[in-house]
Formats: sequence, C-alpha cells, structure tokens
Amino acid sequence: QAQLVESGGGLVQAGGALTLSCEDVGLRFRDEPMGWFRQVPGKEREFVAAVSWSGETTVYADLAKDRFTISRDSAENTIYLRMNTLKPEDTAVYYCNAGGQYYSGLYYYPSEFWGQGTQVTVSS
Repeated sequence: QAQLVESGGGLVQAGGALTLSCEDVGLRFRDEPMGWFRQVPGKEREFVAAVSWSGETTVYADLAKDRFTISRDSAENTIYLRMNTLKPEDTAVYYCNAGGQYYSGLYYYPSEFWGQGTQVTVSS
C-alpha cells in the first residue's frame, strides 16, 4: 500500500531553518523518484524540488535554488528537504510526492501519490 508520511513542519522566524521528512512507509517507491511541492490557500500546488530514485541527481524550482536542499536516505526510505533562510512567503503546506516523471535538471511531474502534507509557517 502506498503511504507517504511527512513530518518536520512548524513555526519558525524569518531567516530560520527547518528540515522536512517524508517516509515511504509502504516501501513502494524505493526505485522511484520523489519530490516536494507546496500549496497556499487559493493557489495551485507548486513544485519545489525532486530527487532521483538513486539520490544521485536532483532538480529544483527557482524558488528553492540556493536555499533548499533535497536529499534521500534509501536505507531509511526517506527523503528530506532542508530549508534555510526561510521567508514569510515560504509559508505553505508542503506535500511529498512519489513515483512521478523525473527529468534531471529540468522538472518533476507528480504522480497521484501524495502525503498528507505538513504545515510550514514563517513569521516576519
């Protein structure tokens, strides 16, 4: 059964950092790319970053470059999103996705498999 469980969200001041985790509890996506998206009320869900099945390559949206780092621990069946220098506009619900279409250095198109989301709130 496909199950993605996110954690690590919370409230942080501008300039602070958070690390989000997404565990592939059902062990279904060990050989699949995975990624992070985010969404604020009234707006479409937007791509943040993705990592290949091996963890060797990544792709980032412009909003994430130079501040966010995605990584993968295959032994733990978990991906991470380290977010530095957070800004109030980073406030959103962050969602994990797995098994989408991955184009190294270009983009990641999500699959229908999503986690439940974790709230990140950045105060000014």
